[in-house]
Amino acid sequence: MTFMNTKIEHEKSPESKKWIEDEAADQEALFSKISDAMEALKPKREKWYAEFFHRIKTKGFNHDGDDRVKIKEEEIPVKPEGRDDVVVWKYGEVSTEEVEGKK
Repeated sequence: MTFMNTKIEHEKSPESKKWIEDEAADQEALFSKISDAMEALKPKREKWYAEFFHRIKTKGFNHDGDDRVKIKEEEIPVKPEGRDDVVVWKYGEVSTEEVEGKK
């Protein structure tokens, strides 16, 4: 059995349909609020990235106890061109369609 075929068709009561609609509207409003807050943090976030990358290049990070490892410039990840940050981005591999739920 695959996870693609696990949906069981059933009738929903009018009350449950209304609850689902209300819940979806609440979730959309919450998402919009979070998205706006994340957008407002954009300038600060860019500064945080720069500070973090500078710190791990110059001071390094704790590898084991007091053993510190410095990261080389070529090992620092590069943000993909023309793409805004999302709450989580990993190596710039997430497509815009995936983030926006279109894929």
